[in-house]
Amino acid sequence: MDIAAMRAEYGGDPDLDESWLVDGWEPVLRTWIEQATRARIAEPNAMVLATVEPTESGPRPASRTVLCKGLSPEGVTFYTNYDSAKGRQLAAVPYASITFAWPALGRQVNLRGPIHRVSAEVTSVYWRSRPRNSQLGAWASHQSRPIASRAELDRALTETTARFADTDEIPVPPHWGGFILRPEIVEFWQGRRSRLHNRIRVILEAGSIDAAAMKLERLQP
Repeated sequence: MDIAAMRAEYGGDPDLDESWLVDGWEPVLRTWIEQATRARIAEPNAMVLATVEPTESGPRPASRTVLCKGLSPEGVTFYTNYDSAKGRQLAAVPYASITFAWPALGRQVNLRGPIHRVSAEVTSVYWRSRPRNSQLGAWASHQSRPIASRAELDRALTETTARFADTDEIPVPPHWGGFILRPEIVEFWQGRRSRLHNRIRVILEAGSIDAAAMKLERLQP
């Protein structure tokens, strides 16, 4: 296997153009997620969340894949355990980067901006839509904390299942909820032939969802 020789050739679809963004960044991102869904790409709403962990030696980046569970002109929403590594990092440095990538379609979107917790009401609405097993898992797992074995984790789930056996509606854990990234910068990337990719960066005024207030820049690949 020659990793250095691995490459894909992109192109074939219409060129990404500034006119696509006349109504803002959110409709284009939503369309790309919908197209990834129709193309049967697994987890089309998956995104890489990058955070910053303060340490005695200075800030250190950390990243992981999470699922987008809300999309609006205001921003991108996801849910997690607030006591997890990412939850603690976002509490310390409430700024993050999110990247959606669909290599099979030759597309990528990166968003950067401040992070805020969503309201308890918004979290509750999403929580009620989750499968019961996912709700039980959120109660059973002390996310990001060490555990001795898989058997111990399975035992925690069994105990949690018994705890809520007679509960029709499992409550939201006090340590669990949503975050929203309100983008200041959104960059759309589209793969092209000869590695001359299309890149368009959207710069937004702080807290603004007005498409007329955004600035567009075409970047060299």
